[in-house]
Amino acid sequence: MIKKTIHNFSLLQICQSGQCFRMFQESDNTYSVIANTKYLEMEQHGNSVIFHCDEEEFAGFWMKYFDLENDYSVYMEQINPRDSYLLHAAAFGAGIRILRQDLWEMIVSFLISQQNNITRIRRCIQNICECYGEQQMNAHGKTYYAFPTPQSLAGLEEDALKECNLGYRSKYVVRTAKSIVSGELDLDEVRRMPYKKAKEELMKLFGVGEKVADCICLFALHHLQAFPIDTHISQALEKHYKRGFPNRRYNGYQGVMQQYIFYYELFGERFDK
Repeated sequence: MIKKTIHNFSLLQICQSGQCFRMFQESDNTYSVIANTKYLEMEQHGNSVIFHCDEEEFAGFWMKYFDLENDYSVYMEQINPRDSYLLHAAAFGAGIRILRQDLWEMIVSFLISQQNNITRIRRCIQNICECYGEQQMNAHGKTYYAFPTPQSLAGLEEDALKECNLGYRSKYVVRTAKSIVSGELDLDEVRRMPYKKAKEELMKLFGVGEKVADCICLFALHHLQAFPIDTHISQALEKHYKRGFPNRRYNGYQGVMQQYIFYYELFGERFDK
């Protein structure tokens, strides 16, 4: 068990932020997450966070996964003091971190995300993990499933994942798995590419457009300059940034600002009323 005092860190906000679909709120202050083959339980009270793992696993994996080496107050301090909307959004979502997640998992997750909502995405991913992922067991003897490998999906018929509620997205995922297994796409090479090159390479995949590629770049490759534009972001830009988002001011970390905006558009209004 590791206990840390962490500022600008909220398990609730990270769980709700739409970047991670295998993190769950178990009770008011307790959360679980599955990443790669690892399972972690956490609890938070204010700035105090308990990670139920040993020091070696925390330092070797979870520190990087939750991006705990970065001070997010530095990003917030750069916000234009005249931009009341972004200041409000950042204050509202100040506990969000950009997670460092697995590239293959993020490719599949955001292929599934198209024309979908967070609840259904979670269910689809849970379905394919239970059907095609390797069974694991946590420290309490509870069964969970690793994310399926490309190899485990590449041999399927293109419509096979419709049984997991993926609908037309089934062919996107199966074809992508085949591309990776055949060597058409080398995940290790993509991991080494700069942002623009990685985005171009990802957009060669069947079903990957600009928004999905940017999500993968941001949440898997940690290219913080990626700025995915979905319906929520598009509406916010139209309302608050008619001349376009000031990318130059936030060069290199636009994606952090995107997450503040996205989270605020999802949840801010209901709390502001």
